[in-house]
Amino acid sequence: MGLFKNYVNQTRKPEGFLGKMMIDNMNSGHAKMADWGMSHLDVNPSEMVELGCGGGRNAGELMKRYSSANMTAIDYSPLSVEKATEYNQEMIKGGRCKVEQGDVSNLHLPEGKYDLATAFETIYFWPGLEKCFSEVNKVLKPGGTFMIVNESDGCDKASLNFEKIIDGMRCHTATEIVTSLKNAGFSKVITDHHESKPWITVIAEK
Repeated sequence: MGLFKNYVNQTRKPEGFLGKMMIDNMNSGHAKMADWGMSHLDVNPSEMVELGCGGGRNAGELMKRYSSANMTAIDYSPLSVEKATEYNQEMIKGGRCKVEQGDVSNLHLPEGKYDLATAFETIYFWPGLEKCFSEVNKVLKPGGTFMIVNESDGCDKASLNFEKIIDGMRCHTATEIVTSLKNAGFSKVITDHHESKPWITVIAEK
């Protein structure tokens, strides 16, 4: 149980050998969920920011989806920044992508720059949703879109069990997320729940 707990705790801030294993697993294990979330997007961005980018797979897929858009990928973990940089090396060399270490509760990004912000499987660890959502709102253009995709709807038994053993994890319901987004200044929020899984997508407009 000790090794398992150490491994799953890498979801918050991957470090070392177990962190590398976790990042690789995130890229592959969450792909179907992330693609399902992306299918909800109806936007035409020129500047995108991926928050809590992990291993960088989703940033890469968004750049494929929006081939003329630039990407800024942010993560709290230096190891995630390293892995996401490796994953998107070609796009970085081409000038379309940059990967930076950052804290979503205090984003050092240009205000009003981004058309699209995304957060896949990460808000469980954000230190105060309203505060962090306000930071996202600040860097979006007027009319910009913020998409959150979670594997947990805040009610499923498996995720709630993980919440007990992963330090700092908090599973949020769609209602909690929507309320926090509106309190943070987002004007329009819609949600979708997967028909057979506890996955949720939340899309908010500034």
